[in-house]
Amino acid sequence: MDKIEKRQSVVAVIGLGYVGLPLATAFGKAGLRVIGIDADPKKVDMINDGHSYIPDVPSEDIVNMLSATSDYAVLTDCDAIFICVPSPFDEHKTPDLSYIVSAAEGIARYLRPEQLVVLQSTTFPGTTEEVVLPILEGGGLKAGHDFYLAFSPERVDPGNAHWTVENMPKVVGGLTPTCTEIAVTLLNKINPAVHPVSSPRTAEMSKLLENIFRHVNIALINELALLAELTELDIWEVIEAASTKPFGFMPFYPGPGVGGHCIPVDPTYLSWKARAYDFTTKFIDLAAEANQRMPYHTVELIARALEEQHKGLRGAKVLLLGAAFKPNIDDARNSPTERVMTLLLNRRVEVSYYDPYIPRFEIRPNAFYRGHEILESVALDDELLREQDCVVILVRHRGVDYARLVEQASLVVDAVNATAGLAGASEKVVRLGVGQRMSPPHLNALQFAPMSQVDEVS
Repeated sequence: MDKIEKRQSVVAVIGLGYVGLPLATAFGKAGLRVIGIDADPKKVDMINDGHSYIPDVPSEDIVNMLSATSDYAVLTDCDAIFICVPSPFDEHKTPDLSYIVSAAEGIARYLRPEQLVVLQSTTFPGTTEEVVLPILEGGGLKAGHDFYLAFSPERVDPGNAHWTVENMPKVVGGLTPTCTEIAVTLLNKINPAVHPVSSPRTAEMSKLLENIFRHVNIALINELALLAELTELDIWEVIEAASTKPFGFMPFYPGPGVGGHCIPVDPTYLSWKARAYDFTTKFIDLAAEANQRMPYHTVELIARALEEQHKGLRGAKVLLLGAAFKPNIDDARNSPTERVMTLLLNRRVEVSYYDPYIPRFEIRPNAFYRGHEILESVALDDELLREQDCVVILVRHRGVDYARLVEQASLVVDAVNATAGLAGASEKVVRLGVGQRMSPPHLNALQFAPMSQVDEVS
């Protein structure tokens, strides 16, 4: 505590990605010595050369503030260690804790008394105590007595310049009250808004609740968007009207699916954990079903729109706008575009894409598409737009001239309401969530058709 108060603590951050790198630079700006650890030698070299690969972190924040290595031996010189590694799920939607386990094992080899270890990776309640704690105590040191252990969930919103590590309120729960007190004191050096809770499990659950709240409400609005199409309503206008209520309502918006490192992943962690208690998380599972159907529905909108022009999907030229999982970032993890793209490729569509933030997009063999494709972002010029049978807007990146796009393209499917109110849009644009006087959808259930039947459905 004395070293923390005097800003003499040395902080290590394991995992220098979208969570770890902003945290590391924040501690550096607060005057603490920071050492980053990452398994990727390219990231290590870039950090040591003073270059940032995360748009939210300027390179000048790295110079003289952070050094990096892949060697866990540096932990012997550190007072606090933050674990910020990925926590994905596998192809069967089972939590993959291998990165967390690997980081904990690396720490355990060099753990010494009077060190603080804080897990930040999003995971199910109990991970800190059931997975990380036994590994760290394997060498004989006891948490809460010899060293200190806590969980503090990351709250990173890529591309958000207003809410950063320095001002986003933090939650932290320690294994013991002393563990909590030490973690709070250290985090206060970069952020005055730190909220302590009674245990690591509470902190772990709070993170899942935040994202499940969004997951369920996005699913609700996605379902209502499909109903709006059938009843010839405009869900975007409905949302705008409902948003005028000053209390009791928060707007959520439909789209081609959910993506990123949180919304598609975190609820699955809790559903998986709940099964150990013979408990079914019905709302979470239904929300997942509703959100997972949206890429299929987007493909169905494309198919129906082409059919109105007496064209079919097979052999059609389709340009997808946006590969990132949200606007104006360079992160394509779990992007809905990937599912839309694989569904189209599986139906023999000639697919191209444009994204100013994602220059290269790789499709690996999966359950939806057996091929291996590496696509590069194309130049968005008038000739390209005119050549397409359909242009599909999946991400609303700023800097795109949507008026020109509508003018040049012969057909546009807009899944994110980017063309609302544009001249000429009513004649050639099909918007997700807006009732269209089109032919009825085939079986009204393409999203549930096995891949072997998709061509037959079209």
